[in-house]
Amino acid sequence: MDILTIGEPLMEFSETKDSSTGYLSGFGGDTSNFAVAAARQGAKVRYFTRVGNDRFGDQLLDMWSTEGIDVSFVTQDSKASTGIYFITYSSEGHQFAYYRKSSAASLLKPQDITEESFVNISLLHITGISQAISDSCCDAVFRAIEMARTNNILVSYDANLRLKLWPLEHARAVIHATAPLADIFLPSLEDAQQLTGLSDPNKIVDYYRHLGVKQMILKLGKRGVMVATSEERQIADGFNVDTVDTTGAGDTFNGAFCSQYIDGVSLIESAKYANAAAALSTTGYGAISPIPFKEDVQRFLAQSVV
Repeated sequence: MDILTIGEPLMEFSETKDSSTGYLSGFGGDTSNFAVAAARQGAKVRYFTRVGNDRFGDQLLDMWSTEGIDVSFVTQDSKASTGIYFITYSSEGHQFAYYRKSSAASLLKPQDITEESFVNISLLHITGISQAISDSCCDAVFRAIEMARTNNILVSYDANLRLKLWPLEHARAVIHATAPLADIFLPSLEDAQQLTGLSDPNKIVDYYRHLGVKQMILKLGKRGVMVATSEERQIADGFNVDTVDTTGAGDTFNGAFCSQYIDGVSLIESAKYANAAAALSTTGYGAISPIPFKEDVQRFLAQSVV
C-alpha cells in the first residue's frame, strides 16, 4: 500500500441534462473520490470506512474493488445505511442535497482505527468533512493522525469546509487545530477565505504559516494553485478546458497530487500534474466517472499549453 484514507463514501444521483428523464446513479464522497483519483494515477490505496449492509454499500465495494482499492478495512453495518446525495443543475451551477444523517460512516469511532490499517502506508489523507459528520468520526480522524505521526507517515489534509454540516466557528476551531498537524494542507481559496476572513492568497498563506502549517497547497480554481513552504511560494497555473461539472475536481487534485508526491516528485511538479488531472475531471458529469487515468493526464500534459 501507499496511501490510506479515512472518511465517508456516498451514493450519487446526478440530474440528467434533460431533467425530465430523472437521475443517473454514481459514486461520491470526498475521500472515496480521492481514493479513486489516486488509484487511477497508479498509487496503491487503502480505504478505511463503514458502509451500510445494503445495495448501495455493495455497489461501492464493487466499485472500489474494480478500481484496485484495498477494501479489507471497510465494514458493512447492518444497523446503519449508506449515505446518498443528489446533484441538480441550474444557471447558477450545481447544487447538492444530502441524505447522510446517522450514515454508517458517521458511526466510525477512535477505537475502530487500528495499527494494522497503517501497515506499509506512506501517506494518510484526511478531510474536514470526515470531522464534521459526527463527533466520533472527528475523534477517529485525530486518532488516525496520532498513529500516522507515531509511525512517521505523512499526513495530507483538505479542509473541505461544508457549512451545512457544522457552524463556521466550530469548523474553524477544529480545522485550525488539525492543519498544523498535517505535513501538507490543501484547502481551496474559497474555504480558506471563509475560515480566515482574508481574501489575498499571500495573506492567507501567512496566516496559516503563523498557525504552524508546514507546507500549503492553496487551490485557486481556474488560476491554478499556490505552493507555499517556509522557503518559497510558487504558482502552478491552471489549464483551460471545456468545463461542464466541477463536482469532485478538488478531490481529484488531492488524489493526483498525493500520488505524485509520494513517488518523489517535487511539490510544484506534483501540483502541475494535479492541476491537469483536476481540469480533465471537470469535462464530464459526476464525481467518479470523469476522473482521468494516468495515461490521460500524461497525454493532456504533453499536448497542452497552460
